[in-house]
Amino acid sequence: MIKSLLVSLILLFTGANVIAQNTFTISGIVRDNKDGLPGASIYLSGYKIATVADNDGKFKLSNLKPGNYDLLVQIVGYLPYSKSVIISDKSVEVELILKENVAQLDEVVVRADPNRQKYINQFKEFFIGKSPNALQCKILNPQVLNVDFDITKSTLTVSTTEFLVVENKALGYRLKYMLDHFEYNSRTRIIYYSGHPFFEELKASAAKKKKYIAAREIAYYGSSQHFFRSLYNNTTKEEGFIINKMLKIPNPNRYPEYVINTNLEKIKTLPEKTGIRKSAGKIDTALLAFWTKQKEMPRTIDKFSRAEVLPDTLVHYYNENLKYLSYTDALIIQYTKEKESLAYSKTGFWIFRPLDVPENEISVANLTGPGVRFYENGGIHDSRSLLYEGYWAYEKVADMVPMDYVPLPKNQN
Repeated sequence: MIKSLLVSLILLFTGANVIAQNTFTISGIVRDNKDGLPGASIYLSGYKIATVADNDGKFKLSNLKPGNYDLLVQIVGYLPYSKSVIISDKSVEVELILKENVAQLDEVVVRADPNRQKYINQFKEFFIGKSPNALQCKILNPQVLNVDFDITKSTLTVSTTEFLVVENKALGYRLKYMLDHFEYNSRTRIIYYSGHPFFEELKASAAKKKKYIAAREIAYYGSSQHFFRSLYNNTTKEEGFIINKMLKIPNPNRYPEYVINTNLEKIKTLPEKTGIRKSAGKIDTALLAFWTKQKEMPRTIDKFSRAEVLPDTLVHYYNENLKYLSYTDALIIQYTKEKESLAYSKTGFWIFRPLDVPENEISVANLTGPGVRFYENGGIHDSRSLLYEGYWAYEKVADMVPMDYVPLPKNQN
């Protein structure tokens, strides 16, 4: 039986899909309601590609291949801005209109929240993660976080009107993350976050860069990004992935629903009061507790299916830029070239497996809709289309590499 103490839905970012050798440009102007904004920084979400607007607010990003891109814009005094741009067979010109950041321009008095630091610590744990790489990450500007906890829904939400800056000294990146939404529900224990990251290289010596490269290789291989790249190219088996199904079967420890309901109805129905002296019927509390517990038990349990699933039965072309993944039940993805680490085994993300299944990294991918669209570079198009359990739920922002990351040739690993 497979179970997980915590599941996590992670929208990382969408990226460009390579479909041709031709390259194009995204150009345009960054302005407010009046004039162009010189010095505005323009980034491509998920990449290390960026530029700065000239004195007229104009910019150009060159050598881009066809696909879907998210432009990010930042300049002091204005709200961060994002815009989705699709390149098909020609260059694209855009106009990016920014709004003033009133919170920056005006003095704002904020009431101190005694629980703020506790909530920020939770955010760090569920956003950056608890992996060894996460221990070497630091949020440089936590003051930009807007934190709220809804006690009636047991939900922690975090947002920001500025780029959140995360320094990752494990992988050698500084991330500027435009956080669209973060949500953690302590009842369901589901995490969801979405946003747009931009990667900058940290300055380092040659020896340090070598360590960064080695750490990035480990972070990339076996990740969801690596899996979806190999799935797009139909090379999952060669890349070290095995796909199985997690089936839902009736819970053998639970009575049928009609039996449970019948017994609960009998217990809760008091005997008829008769005679001159009327006395209330007594409920058998032990029986009531038993059948109530039966009612609360899950109707189904998860079962690890040994039958290997072929990618051809799951994946179809959506259009020239996207492929479409659709399936029933849930997918179990094993990465056979890495074993689960000791640090991972001590977390609540660990998935139980049959005793004869090797201790490979195992993730479970649940669809939240009819299917998911994805790009050749491993980027996911749909926002809340997948719910992860296991290793991919454990790995978070601290273990991310850019969408244009290229691993070393095998003979250099």
